[in-house]
Amino acid sequence: MNSPQHRSLLTKREREIFQLLILDYSTKEISQKLNISEKTVRNHISNTIQKLGVSSRSQALIELLRLDELSLH
Repeated sequence: MNSPQHRSLLTKREREIFQLLILDYSTKEISQKLNISEKTVRNHISNTIQKLGVSSRSQALIELLRLDELSLH
């Protein structure tokens, strides 16, 4: 997965949110599970989309998997 010198593109919270998106959780379900507002979930998703230079959640997920930032499990 991540090598010791590999610096992640994602914050810990962004990683948590995208791992839940991979598992098909909704924004509302993620907010409840992580005890944060839906707006905060959407902000983290939006920030990640901007970092990656993509235009959608699904493109972000694909790119994060391609970059080994996330894994399917």
